[in-house]
Amino acid sequence: MAEIEAQAPHLVTVVKSEQGFGFNVRGQVTEGGQLKSISGRLYAPMQYISAVLEGGPAEKAGLKIGDRILEVNDHGVEGADHQTVVQHIRQSGNAVKLLVVSVSEEEARKLEPETTSSPSDYMERRSVPITIPELKKQKEEGSGVDYVTFEIYVSSKHVASRRYREFDALLNNLKRQYEAFLFPKLPWKWPFALNDTQLDARRRGLEKFLEDVCAARVVFEGDLMQDFLNLRKPGGASGAGVAAGAAKKEESKKEEEVMMNIQVILADKRVVTAAVREHWKTRDVYQAVVEKVGFKKPGSAKWFALFEHTETFDRKLRDDDFPYLVYSQGHSHDSSGNTCILLKKWIFNMASEVNASSDPVAFELFYQQAVDDLGKDRLQAGDQKNEIEQLKTQNKQQFMEQVRSLPNYSSVVFPHCRSDARKTGNIILTITLDGMRVRACSTEGVPEKQEHNFSWEMIKKVEADLEEQSFAFQYTRDQQQDPKWVRVFSSFYLYMELCVHRAKEEALANQSV
Repeated sequence: MAEIEAQAPHLVTVVKSEQGFGFNVRGQVTEGGQLKSISGRLYAPMQYISAVLEGGPAEKAGLKIGDRILEVNDHGVEGADHQTVVQHIRQSGNAVKLLVVSVSEEEARKLEPETTSSPSDYMERRSVPITIPELKKQKEEGSGVDYVTFEIYVSSKHVASRRYREFDALLNNLKRQYEAFLFPKLPWKWPFALNDTQLDARRRGLEKFLEDVCAARVVFEGDLMQDFLNLRKPGGASGAGVAAGAAKKEESKKEEEVMMNIQVILADKRVVTAAVREHWKTRDVYQAVVEKVGFKKPGSAKWFALFEHTETFDRKLRDDDFPYLVYSQGHSHDSSGNTCILLKKWIFNMASEVNASSDPVAFELFYQQAVDDLGKDRLQAGDQKNEIEQLKTQNKQQFMEQVRSLPNYSSVVFPHCRSDARKTGNIILTITLDGMRVRACSTEGVPEKQEHNFSWEMIKKVEADLEEQSFAFQYTRDQQQDPKWVRVFSSFYLYMELCVHRAKEEALANQSV
């Protein structure tokens, strides 16, 4: 009788700590499935608790390994697919309420016979001697900008020097690859310059982050973490793999030779397929794609880049992104099977674009992107739109001349977002060769009359805040006045910073010509 009561559905509320919720979830990747009996009652297949962090919030709340999840925050998830359950948990805020049914180990084996042999099981945990005992203050060559590196040691041996933004990129890529793993948060990022006490607090927070994440063997031995820690040896074997012996080396070598196909849509609607490695970064993948595009002149490739297509916006992939992971995640979530990776122009200076157009392949890509942008009203054509569209098939050169005269051509207009410059409503940020434009709009994105323009001479500093997910710039309109800060809150904050650096670089090159 007591066993039946223990296996009856019961509520468990887990309050998030700095370590997260402290549990992992596993289960079927598709919805539905065959009914199975638990204590004489039939249930559809359920996601279950695959790991509980020792001493963590979940263990303290009474959650146990093997618990089957019936509800998440009053949402019934019996028979639900894995991603649905994980999404409900991630949207829980600071506490998650789970209705679970506990099962014995024997019953768990009957329900999920493959549990013990799965390579993605995060229950296998071990302590890794990883520390960050020191940090170093550095200066970027050329710009002289100050930055800090955190010195990472494994088994008392120095293995890597990493900036905070590299930790952020690592976390984002790990979340893509290990969707079922609930990662701890990175330490909070202060908005502006940090003092020595705050830097040391960040160092300790990053050390704790690495300790917690590397404790999961499958994550520590994965290529992402091995690359981050510089533990992969020449030939493809990881530091963890080398220790396993010659047979393990041979297996790692074979795995390293495997190439994956990535599909990229060009502006002219062609789809090119390039063979890449799963953990190549953006530059390596882009080079493989460029070889398939067929530019006629060697300098043409620098005016294009890889972008990720989302429902609202296309963002340029960063140098530390892993395009294949972005591609595989977007591809699996798109029911139409379309790729989410695009090749688009990456240029603000129209004079440079005109020069690059001497390459017929580059010109055709510029032209096709202009046609697409005009058709989707991304350019402010106004009453000229019909007249310009008539030139599309009649004279491509004249069409491009007309399009290049439009206000938003060779500019990046970001989706409307919040800003501390407005108490109510949102703003639309546009980045051009000459500076930035901030236009007021409603919370729904309807443009309003108020607009401010900031030349590069007026802008003194820019900053991307990883913790707040915001982009900030400091400006002054009068050299005798104190500079002011404007903060913009957008999921594309890193792309905003990237656009500023690119536009300023092109503007400087344009002045020196």
